[in-house]
Amino acid sequence: MLTLDDPRWSSLHGGYRLPYDATPALRRLAGDWTDRATWEELWNELHHQGDVGAASYAALPVLVELARGARTRDWNVYALAATIETERHARRNPPLPTWLATDYRQAWAKLAELALEDLREAGDRDLMRSALAVVALARGDLKLGALLAGLDDSEIDEYLDDRIGWSDEYRSDPGPVAES
Repeated sequence: MLTLDDPRWSSLHGGYRLPYDATPALRRLAGDWTDRATWEELWNELHHQGDVGAASYAALPVLVELARGARTRDWNVYALAATIETERHARRNPPLPTWLATDYRQAWAKLAELALEDLREAGDRDLMRSALAVVALARGDLKLGALLAGLDDSEIDEYLDDRIGWSDEYRSDPGPVAES
């Protein structure tokens, strides 16, 4: 894993295909994991309209280590990781650098474990959906992970209407476990 002092950060490209040094934002998250402005910056700089880069890949192991030390985790770490991994497979994006491959894959194994832990207590829909996407991606089901990471409620509703014929009555039913 790149340390936050590694000079390579300044030469890595983010989602805009321009150099983006993620270390200031990662340091801010280390101090305040819930800093919304920092999460917004990382979302904007590490992923832009489907584009990711080496800075995106390099930030992921650091984000996972920060997540492991956080008292609570929300959807951001899972959704951003799932987005980066999903977009990594797009032809337009650069491959994972060989010098980063081992750290990146180890981070994904750790992130999947965190997601499974958080799913035990997840009540937040965004957290649940993004953590499920992470588990699917980490286990190699890229299509399911990409689907979970990429669909919003309206797209899920449309699918259920078109394919299954669900009614509004079923959409409001919390399901068998949620009522207990």
